[in-house]
Amino acid sequence: MKPRLVPAFAVLVVGLIVCLAPLAWMISTSLKPFDELFKGGISLIPQHTRFENYSDSLRTFDFLRAFGNSVFVAVLTVLGTLASSIPAAYAFARLKAKGSSWVFYGLLATMMLPGQITIIPVFRLFASLGMIDTYAPLIVPAWLGTNAFAVFLLRQFFRSLPEETMEAARLDGANEGLILVRIAVPLARPAVVTVAVFAFLGSWNDLWGPLVYLHREERMTLPVALVNFVGSSGTVQGTPWNLVMAASVVTVLPAVLLFAFCQRSFVAGIATTGMK
Repeated sequence: MKPRLVPAFAVLVVGLIVCLAPLAWMISTSLKPFDELFKGGISLIPQHTRFENYSDSLRTFDFLRAFGNSVFVAVLTVLGTLASSIPAAYAFARLKAKGSSWVFYGLLATMMLPGQITIIPVFRLFASLGMIDTYAPLIVPAWLGTNAFAVFLLRQFFRSLPEETMEAARLDGANEGLILVRIAVPLARPAVVTVAVFAFLGSWNDLWGPLVYLHREERMTLPVALVNFVGSSGTVQGTPWNLVMAASVVTVLPAVLLFAFCQRSFVAGIATTGMK
């Protein structure tokens, strides 16, 4: 290694340790017996490893039902985000219309509004449509192009595509829809994967939305189910954090596996978006 790269490498190592420390602590706690949790000192290596914590935690509450609910909502959210944001981003990037820039700026302005500000009118809207205690408030917005960040990310990538390729397709008789499906989307695969990963993580980790819109326990997603598990599993001796952390480890596994599988496209999408 070149000497001038040593400081940068050291900073990266420190950053890696800081990022992985909470995950290591969670895994360590998930493998400890209950009695070992409240002993003094800090130890990442359990004195007595207890793998039964995982089976015990998953039996304590209806984990599989909550897991299935989260998968259902996350998959439909990802599909809706891609179906709505890809055409919108392509239109903003490639189709010139009077006032389109101002419409795009207005869309970006919505990113500055936290969901807590608009929750009352949005809740009243879904209540008037009879959609409370259903998955519609969690899924329908994704199909209506409400993910401004996804539109922005894809628009920046579509703008970086060579115009000569688009013009050649138009000369061959291709319309804009065909160009989008056959040329733009395949070339923008890293950005599309990046948007899909962000949409999945946003839905998978969402606690606010399900907590507001879902009432029945059998409809709860994993974040809400975990919060309820923490609140209901306390005993005189204390909260069984080993079981809570075991359930949390299983909960984060899909996100970790998704990022590991899509890592190359994800990094490429983040690194190359907005270069033009």
